[in-house]
Amino acid sequence: MNTPFIRNHQFNVIKKQTEFLQNTLRTVADRRVLETVRYRAATIIMEAFPMLTEHQQQMLEQITSFETAYDFQRYLSALEPYLVPYPTITLKQIQKLFPKNKKLKVPDLSSIDFRYVTYLSWIDIATNKLFIVYPFEGQFIGIEGRITPTHKKGYCLFCNRHHELAFFLVKTKPANASPDNYHAVGQYVCIENRGCNQSITDTGSLEKFILSVRK
Repeated sequence: MNTPFIRNHQFNVIKKQTEFLQNTLRTVADRRVLETVRYRAATIIMEAFPMLTEHQQQMLEQITSFETAYDFQRYLSALEPYLVPYPTITLKQIQKLFPKNKKLKVPDLSSIDFRYVTYLSWIDIATNKLFIVYPFEGQFIGIEGRITPTHKKGYCLFCNRHHELAFFLVKTKPANASPDNYHAVGQYVCIENRGCNQSITDTGSLEKFILSVRK
């Protein structure tokens, strides 16, 4: 039985190293350089996992032995059954996270392949709001804020890819503050979340931001 152990952002690390290694094989002839790159790719992948069984490590380290594009594609396909999907969530659970939004518009959950989701998000065009739902320590955290397209490219806080950004502004209330005492926290993030989820390789910045503005 295949026990899932690869989270989406970890799979993105594997894909990134696979692509880099393939490009190196196409452009570099020096075998010593290639062996160094192979070793480095495997090391980066191992570092993305806090804990691995011997079998899991052997499975991932196979990347060091491949030569052709077919080999690498077969490798990635063989790892897909081991992907840990985003935790099951229902429409009612999402609605409870945003109780002040009585007419909350939520994407069709049945159309989402949750194997490739690190954080669930969507934009309500009518209100110019971005909603994010993130699983953390056995519970879901929901945050919302104003989203403003910049029409410029830059580096996303969440996935660190160079892409078209939007400014995400979240109002938050400090502990023990009066009802009218709010402050705002803003960051530049991808305006297109699907590509962001396909690119994110570390959840540190995402979690730090979400925890800093959680209600």
